[in-house]
Amino acid sequence: MLVDRNIARYIVFAEDNIINALKKISDNKSRVIFSVTQSGILEGVMTDGDFRRWLVNQNTIDLNQPVFKVSNKNFKYAFFSDEPEKIQSYFSEKIEFVPLLDRNHHLVAVAKKRSGVIQIGDFTIDAESPSFIIAEIGNNHNGSLELAKKLIDLAANAGANCAKFQLRSLNTLYRNAGNANDASEDLGSQYTLDLLSRFQLSPEEMFAAFDYCKERNILPLCTPWDVKSLTLLEQYGMPAYKVASADLTNHDFLRVLAKTGKPLICSTGMSTEVEITEAVSLLQKLGAMYVLLHCNSTYPAPFKDVNLAYLDRLKEIGDCPVGYSGHERDINVAIAAVAKGAKVIEKHFTLDKSMEGNDHKVSLLPEEFQAMVEGIRQVEQAMGKIGERRLSQGELINRETLAKSLVINCDLQPGQIITEAMIEVKSPGKGLQPNRKIELIGTKAKRPFKTGDFFFPSDLEQERVHARHYKFKRPWGVPVRYHDFQTILSKTNPDLLEFHLSYKDLEQDIHQYFNQFYDLDLVVHSPELFAGDHVLDLCSTNEDYRQHSIRELQRVIDLTRSLKSFFTKSSRPCIVTNLGGFTVDAPLPHSRRSDLYELLFDSLSALDMDGVEIIPQTMPPFPWHFGGQRYHNLFVDPQDTVEFCKEYGYRVCLDVSHSKLACNHHKLSFKEFIEEVGTYTAHLHIADAEGVDGEGLQIGEGEIDFPALAEDLKKTAPKASFIPEIWQGHKNKGEGFWAALERLEAIF
Repeated sequence: MLVDRNIARYIVFAEDNIINALKKISDNKSRVIFSVTQSGILEGVMTDGDFRRWLVNQNTIDLNQPVFKVSNKNFKYAFFSDEPEKIQSYFSEKIEFVPLLDRNHHLVAVAKKRSGVIQIGDFTIDAESPSFIIAEIGNNHNGSLELAKKLIDLAANAGANCAKFQLRSLNTLYRNAGNANDASEDLGSQYTLDLLSRFQLSPEEMFAAFDYCKERNILPLCTPWDVKSLTLLEQYGMPAYKVASADLTNHDFLRVLAKTGKPLICSTGMSTEVEITEAVSLLQKLGAMYVLLHCNSTYPAPFKDVNLAYLDRLKEIGDCPVGYSGHERDINVAIAAVAKGAKVIEKHFTLDKSMEGNDHKVSLLPEEFQAMVEGIRQVEQAMGKIGERRLSQGELINRETLAKSLVINCDLQPGQIITEAMIEVKSPGKGLQPNRKIELIGTKAKRPFKTGDFFFPSDLEQERVHARHYKFKRPWGVPVRYHDFQTILSKTNPDLLEFHLSYKDLEQDIHQYFNQFYDLDLVVHSPELFAGDHVLDLCSTNEDYRQHSIRELQRVIDLTRSLKSFFTKSSRPCIVTNLGGFTVDAPLPHSRRSDLYELLFDSLSALDMDGVEIIPQTMPPFPWHFGGQRYHNLFVDPQDTVEFCKEYGYRVCLDVSHSKLACNHHKLSFKEFIEEVGTYTAHLHIADAEGVDGEGLQIGEGEIDFPALAEDLKKTAPKASFIPEIWQGHKNKGEGFWAALERLEAIF
């Protein structure tokens, strides 16, 4: 059982409408809300099951009715002051939540069956969450509020989620009232008392430090060492408490801490397994929300004594999230703890290891702490999930280039039998993989083959998708290259062609491909990679590199003007570009992006764009450039994109797959993204998307709701043209494009 006093996410007012109640149920992910009067008295409970039962009994559905007309008035409840055993007895297969009331029937807490989710402020700690990283400042401020604030600044800059302090009332905590001059005390106690008596912050200074944490957007937490300190922290409004190793066996104090209803992060240093088990039993009985931290309370702890393997056992004992509080030197053990399942990491933090005080010696400097955070975040990304192995985007790209395929060594007509002697294995890997050779042998050819043609998965399927004439409510086209556009035009009826150029195409004589006029519009997709491994970047802070990029893009513009003369419906052809602004090691902070946009505009202003329109494409957070994955910074955020368009007068190519990935990564609303950017959209790239780097998927094979997208684009970008931007859609004579157009025709 858990007792959650953070009830705001569970309650709605009785007069609120049903729509708001359903939204609250969806947001809290608990499938229940509690309906209260304006004075906070509980009047009813509504689960998603209650709503469904009400729904089937209605002749007409009116979701604007007040929720009290739907809420269940026959509910179980308990008083907050009831014994835990009594509250626990109310749970059943049907009852997962028990409202806890005061004696005036005000809702004050919610008891629920134990789960592996802990909420501390805005941070969620569970099996799927990133690790919650605590910079343990403790008393390393050495009694100076100014130094405390400096440490808070440095902790925030280093990537810590939390800055933690300690608060003691020496007068009540120590049997000698904290007398540092007590000659009867042992040497260790004398040393500690001397430091504490000189280096503590007053409660008022401590609260000022907490307030400063909030200014820096880092969560303040504190370890109370006694009831008097806890009372002060409760008055301040601390969202959770760290329980020191020294108090895990202090059951009276654990009871007081649990009664606050706040989550407890409990260190287990200096405790035996029996003592840990006793503390867990008590916390569970009290309905406390807790995390157990594996800890060796030696300063510094020898690596041989750390025993990270115990994290698995600790999770089993605690039936809760676990973490690691480290006192060893360096950062590697903490990073390894994350790989072992630690969801909370605590390390001491200092400005100078030579300062007076024992904790400084085992603390990390700001640059060390930042390196630890970066290492943890890298490990978290690398951990992945248990399940079937799937190829990453990078592997798919390299598989196309480096793997091998099945090809035919003769001409063959439809209906003829494919024999083993006809099949050879050749590079690259853009066709059917060699392990499927046996499936081909003995089948009938479904299409004409020429010597050297690749076999594709569709050659094994019963039916293949063929190009035909399509009808859409907006201009549409297909991606093409010089060598295949005439073949594609013979099969279908696009309004435009989008030529995807390589840097080699810039060197070719286009007249060998163009000898007539086409009654079509034209779009050009600029190369990203140019000769000499030069990736286009008009925002590079390297001036020579930036000027090189400007010259290369000017070549693309000049070629586009030449192509334009062959397309009679093209008045001002668009050039789709990725204009740069990427970084290799990490994304840029928001504050630095505006400088890149200014640099980009300066670069664009240096171009002769007469007769063409440059349209930057919206980008994913992790694009794949030649040479590997990068971090993109420009045209990823909708507000940035709109501000650039407004200020500098540009339109964009809205790549819906890229932008869906950006929304997934940054937890943005995809619908709101489309509504904001759609107004400034000249052209669309349409494909599905999944996760944060699964781009260019076939329509319906990812996460995009295409009917909803079509409605949003109809309102915001009704005249924008589009192409299906399916990754490797050109293979097998455009097979992926035809499949996409089949699925989109009824929607767009």
